[in-house]
Amino acid sequence: MLSELEFENFNQEKFDLLIDARSPKEFTHSHLQGALNFYALNDDEHKKIGTLYKQNQALAKAEGASYICANMACHIPIITQEFRIGSKVGIYCARGGLRSKSIAVILSELGYRVVRLKGGFKAYRAFLLNFFDQTLNLKLFSLCGNTGCGKSELLESLPHAIHLEKMANHLGSSFGNILGDQPTQKAFESLLFDKISKINDFAFIESESRKIGEIILPLKLYESMQNAFKIYCFCSLENRIKRIEKFYKNKMTSLKFKECVAKITPYISANFKQDLFQNYEKKEWNKLITMLLEYYDKTYKQPEKIDFKLNTDDISKAKEELLNFLKIKHRINF
Repeated sequence: MLSELEFENFNQEKFDLLIDARSPKEFTHSHLQGALNFYALNDDEHKKIGTLYKQNQALAKAEGASYICANMACHIPIITQEFRIGSKVGIYCARGGLRSKSIAVILSELGYRVVRLKGGFKAYRAFLLNFFDQTLNLKLFSLCGNTGCGKSELLESLPHAIHLEKMANHLGSSFGNILGDQPTQKAFESLLFDKISKINDFAFIESESRKIGEIILPLKLYESMQNAFKIYCFCSLENRIKRIEKFYKNKMTSLKFKECVAKITPYISANFKQDLFQNYEKKEWNKLITMLLEYYDKTYKQPEKIDFKLNTDDISKAKEELLNFLKIKHRINF
């Protein structure tokens, strides 16, 4: 069985297998969450057929078909072993064209219930752009506070949490780029949409700048974050230092530290910069982190309106206090 759906309906389906039929390079750049890459054409084949198509469409289709058959000969044993005949399979390519259609026909003939995404990934992206252009239909509870006060740890423990830094693979500050490569903007938006679309009423989120590393938050989401219920987190300097050391100590290489300090160099004195490097070289983490916290505390702008203050020295107690408060004052059931 073979059918085709617009993304809004396609997204409501419960697929046993979701196939991205595009090339591995396209898939790596961004894809629907949960999709597996059973490509019709690999990267080299996709490039070659794309060039040939501009010169001779008939020849490009014929040669493309031979590649697809060869690739499907490799994919079919894997698919049939992992997913029984009769399973529901969703499939898409770049524009809902020949790549997804070719694989869909083969799988349908094998007995799978196949649903193609009409318009392919392009239609999905159009849907996402429109989605993020609308006012967020969620009540947001925003965790704010100075660096190291445990906002991320608390967020991880809360229900309905939208963890933007985790999605962006960045800790948010000038020193936040220690986790490796960030996802592409499109990949981030795919993760974000997948998360938000599964939440119906309220969500916890950490207060962020609109830009997290190289990732830019959708404007409507950022505006909703500014108007959110503000939960101001605070704790002792000792605990702030411990938390930051835990996150950064084993990840901050000498080269990475120099790169991070370079970002704040225009805003600090030469002596301050020299002291930072000396403390790093001596592995004087307490002194180093204390210096950086003094710098960041001066730059942090506390929200004009704070709705609830929360001590986060103990994350478990903070979570319990926060949820109890929201149950009583906002009648939210968790």
